[in-house]
Amino acid sequence: MFLKPCSLPLLLILSSCSLVKGPRFDARDDSAAAPAFTQSAPKAAIDPQWLQKPDKAYTLGPGDKLEIEILGETGTRTDTFVTPDAKIYYDLLPGLDVAGKTTQQLQTELETQLTKYYKQPQVAVTLRDAVSQRVWVLGRLNAPGIYPLKQPMRVLDAISQAGGLFTSRFTGTTEELADLQHSFLIRRGRMLPVDFQKLVREGDMTQNVYLEPDDYVYLPSALTNEVYVLGAVTEPRPIGFMSDMNLMSALGRGLGIRPDADLRKVSIIRGSLTEPKIATVNALDIMTGKATNVTLEPGDIVYVPGAGSISPIHLAKEAVNTFVRLVAATEGSHAGAPNAQSIGLNVNIGGGSN
Repeated sequence: MFLKPCSLPLLLILSSCSLVKGPRFDARDDSAAAPAFTQSAPKAAIDPQWLQKPDKAYTLGPGDKLEIEILGETGTRTDTFVTPDAKIYYDLLPGLDVAGKTTQQLQTELETQLTKYYKQPQVAVTLRDAVSQRVWVLGRLNAPGIYPLKQPMRVLDAISQAGGLFTSRFTGTTEELADLQHSFLIRRGRMLPVDFQKLVREGDMTQNVYLEPDDYVYLPSALTNEVYVLGAVTEPRPIGFMSDMNLMSALGRGLGIRPDADLRKVSIIRGSLTEPKIATVNALDIMTGKATNVTLEPGDIVYVPGAGSISPIHLAKEAVNTFVRLVAATEGSHAGAPNAQSIGLNVNIGGGSN
């Protein structure tokens, strides 16, 4: 019996395999191991100043509605509003710039300007509707939206104003409907280390900070099972979690790896955003059959770093930063904000004063 020429290479491979003793790694094995997680960094502290009630008076901005009247002068009462270029127009005066001014400061300026037309005018300025200073309260709430910051407001106040956590009509509870571990607060492009789990579930008032204009509060749904594939991938995005999902399947659905990706240091971030845990995995070894695939869980952040040396702590921070930027921009655009894409462009995890 003669062997066909094409059968010879296969025979040689099988013969060489028989000489190797002991168990061999099978790259086709679908089984996956649990990665080893470590705490990425100590939790950042809440700045005590964030818990102090703001004493700064309300300052005017575009959209605010005002009632202005010259006392004792018939027919001078009028309703007006701050224009998009932060000006008001009243009586015979040209547009007055009111950006950042209080109603008292505006009143003084009006009295000074109106002396050109009235003798010792006394002006009353009343703020009828404050809309220029606002906070974003989005996510798994009964009435998510953008709310005016007319008076001092804390995180729990904002959640209450947005109708509270969404309640299941089937169970009548909010259990597991809001993912508090992945909830966050952004201020001026920076994530504050507010622990929503401790605040909402445990009633820890040390997490109940006062909000400032343009703060962004987001409480995602716990019912959405997703894994986030971020970093040096062609299209950073969330992907639907499937049963027994592993690292390779997640990367495969990330629509490609960029040429600058460092597959030796792929990070899996798990747990609370304020106290994330990280596992660093050599995905290149998995791809080449030198290591075992690893399992993922819903809510995991898979971060593929670019070329260059970076510590696990900084990898975890960058992964959380990227996650927050992506979610804030996406949810902000859904809320109808024209500048939603600019939210959180320079997010940094950690404490520090504002």
